[in-house]
Amino acid sequence: MIEINQITTLFLAVLLFLIGTALVNRIGFLNRFLIPAPVVGGLIFAILAFVLKSAGIVEIVLDTSLQTLFMVAFFTTVGLGASFKLIKLGGKLLIIYWVVCGVMALMQNVIGISFARLFGIEPLLGVMAGTVSMSGGHGGAAAYGQTIEQLGITSALTIGMAAATLGLIFGSLSGGPVARYLINKHDLKPASGKVEEYTGEDEKPIRERSFMIQIGMITLAMAGGTYIGELFTNATGFVLPSYVGAMFMAVIIRNLADRFVPGTINMREIDLIGNASLAIFLSMALMSIKLWEIVGLALPLLGIVLVQVTFIVLFSVFVLFRLLGKDYDAAVMISGFLGHGLGATPNAMANMSATVSKYGPSRTAFLIVPIVGAFLIDVFSAPIIITTINLLAP
Repeated sequence: MIEINQITTLFLAVLLFLIGTALVNRIGFLNRFLIPAPVVGGLIFAILAFVLKSAGIVEIVLDTSLQTLFMVAFFTTVGLGASFKLIKLGGKLLIIYWVVCGVMALMQNVIGISFARLFGIEPLLGVMAGTVSMSGGHGGAAAYGQTIEQLGITSALTIGMAAATLGLIFGSLSGGPVARYLINKHDLKPASGKVEEYTGEDEKPIRERSFMIQIGMITLAMAGGTYIGELFTNATGFVLPSYVGAMFMAVIIRNLADRFVPGTINMREIDLIGNASLAIFLSMALMSIKLWEIVGLALPLLGIVLVQVTFIVLFSVFVLFRLLGKDYDAAVMISGFLGHGLGATPNAMANMSATVSKYGPSRTAFLIVPIVGAFLIDVFSAPIIITTINLLAP
């Protein structure tokens, strides 16, 4: 057995991210389906560890104690990006899209748990193949996987990561074709008039003082979030994952800053911190998964994910498309919905970009989908996941 200490594990996480980035840039398949670089690098290490252990050569044990810190930091930066100004600008259509995403999140958990029971596996693993990894992606799988493993379900993180990777691929494969089908079937065209566009803040330069202010707000939200989590648990008896309290604290800080000290928030710097935190957090999560724990669960997991894909495609075409107005913007939003409903917000953006590059612009879609997919969906999915975990906890 080789035990790798905390600092060396951190170095390996950064190194694997850089290796993953190089591979994504050079391998067409990885680039085309937007497979995250930390997922690629982390899986390489996980596969190597699996081979070494299976061959009886050596078992590698990592100290991933810093993973939680980077995880909470990333989700805090997501909360700091949630300005109520954007939500207001989206109007009625944003509310409809948001509520439907909440329904989708609930159904993904129902499907995951139901088919887990049908296949005779632990229901909490069905949660990991439900809302956690479908709507939550790799970030959600890594975050909630830790929580569920603390309940004694040792393969939860591995199952979640595998489901998130499958969802990412299916989300990329389905978004464009479904949008094309709707556009061609209904002969849809982009709106001829200009749609109001939110351009956001002007890109601000990165300055040392401003950078430290952003770090101060992030750490304030992280600290405040720990107390929110403790108060929530003491009041309800339900466990609130550490990142959820920090994320909601960040939303409060963001909108107070917009109201009383406008210009304080620098999203360029916050995104830089968030992207670095996500890269390290995901690399650590992937490199530490134990692939030998899911060999016997491969077929049930694939079956659950395929049911999830079938449901969201049919739901998009026959329900959401109609609710959004059955127009061109609705079709473009469907491509985004499949992207983040099965993978992540970057998938949604890639799907929509591919659609509008062929058929024409949709500013409405590019305003609404990122706001809901990147943050607002967590308002529904977090309570759904937390309640389900607590109800199913052994």
